[in-house]
Amino acid sequence: MPPPAASTRSAAHGTIAVLRSASLAGAAQQAIERLILDGELQPGEKLTEMSLSDRLGVSRGPIREAFRMLEEAGLVRQEKNRGVFVRHVELDEAAEIYDLRAAMDELAGRRLAEQITEVQAKALGKLVEQMERAARTRDGDAYHRLNLQFHDLLVEFAGNRKVASIYRKLVKELALARRRNLASSQVLPQSAAEHRSILAAIVAHDPEAAAHAMFEHAMHSKERMLRAHLGGAAPLRERKRKSA
Repeated sequence: MPPPAASTRSAAHGTIAVLRSASLAGAAQQAIERLILDGELQPGEKLTEMSLSDRLGVSRGPIREAFRMLEEAGLVRQEKNRGVFVRHVELDEAAEIYDLRAAMDELAGRRLAEQITEVQAKALGKLVEQMERAARTRDGDAYHRLNLQFHDLLVEFAGNRKVASIYRKLVKELALARRRNLASSQVLPQSAAEHRSILAAIVAHDPEAAAHAMFEHAMHSKERMLRAHLGGAAPLRERKRKSA
């Protein structure tokens, strides 16, 4: 039987090894997620432990664990005897996600308008200004990143952690289907103007106006997605709402 000191050291080394492995898997998961959300890994593309291990400079064990976490996040699918693939979100599923997101946007907009601070307003305002610049220069990639940051801050500032967690998962899934929404140079100024309207309603502490602006923005984004995928044939299906 090993002496207590040796047993303690062995347990400590085991704990460190587990923590190191978990840390590497988490870092690999974040790196692969960025590649997917930035469009470097496309929907339907097959992912292999070997290629990503070489690309990210980690062993295959953390990559395997990262695949499991990415599957839970809805970004990849694992098929028996075939491998791991970046998920392809079908159009009808994406439309359903937008409907759910619109309801959550309403809640976040209303809540944030009631409690936004000056510091939060400045952070959101800075992002809107950057989005407007990206729209003017037709930088779709930059606009896409800023757009994600803006909405992520909105749900964070709204202060409901469960809503934020679910919302972020939905946004990541939508990213697999929606990058074409912002491809047109005509769409960027329109989208930027919608974000400016959202910010104005929130900063004015007008919960109903903020909720309405957030809902309509989500619906317009859904319509842009439908038109992009269906070649402009998708009908506009705006929800009619009574004014407050």
